[in-house]
Amino acid sequence: MNVRIEPGWHAELADIFDTPEFRHTAEFVRDSYARSTVYPPAGKIFAAFDSCPFDKVKVVILGQDPYHGPGQANGLCFSVNPGVRMPPSLVNIFKEISDDTGAPIPTDGDLSRWAAQGVLLLNATLTVEANRAGSHQGQGWEQFTDEVIARLSRDRDNLVFILWGSYAIRKSQLIDRSKHLILTSPHPSPLSAHRGFFGNHHFSRANAYLSAHGKSPIVW
Repeated sequence: MNVRIEPGWHAELADIFDTPEFRHTAEFVRDSYARSTVYPPAGKIFAAFDSCPFDKVKVVILGQDPYHGPGQANGLCFSVNPGVRMPPSLVNIFKEISDDTGAPIPTDGDLSRWAAQGVLLLNATLTVEANRAGSHQGQGWEQFTDEVIARLSRDRDNLVFILWGSYAIRKSQLIDRSKHLILTSPHPSPLSAHRGFFGNHHFSRANAYLSAHGKSPIVW
């Protein structure tokens, strides 16, 4: 089927788009947008891919669901558009970056600046119904994004996979540790950030690994 996504990703994933499983997911998503309020906006479902081409990926950060409040989700995990109040988890991410690297805390939560440098900001489920967290889980998105992770592991070298919280950490089984760096810690949510997210130094550790493998570090 014809999926509008960045050409490099389309070439990498074309065989998936023609499977009955993905067709089911696409049909479910189309029906959901037609009958209810769904986030992110339909044109932003594949924003993480469109803003970070397959051959440019250096770091993968995995979220679970898009934000389910009005005006929040923009297709990049943890990110919100300029002018949108930063969710608590994102505030904690910026606090850790500041403590870890000395970078100032930004005035907005738009992470497209990371994507442009090679950070794939991937949610495991790419859509969600308004005000219903997890409502689009179990409809095939997880199988699709698991395949994305597996193919990045298989076909790229020396990537950094940043996995926060038990849900994301379980995805480490898809990643070849012999050729990639996997960084794990508790989730940045206020419920868990003080149990090991703060002080994980993931951002400086990611940059040290990238530099050691001849890649430019991320300006966090």
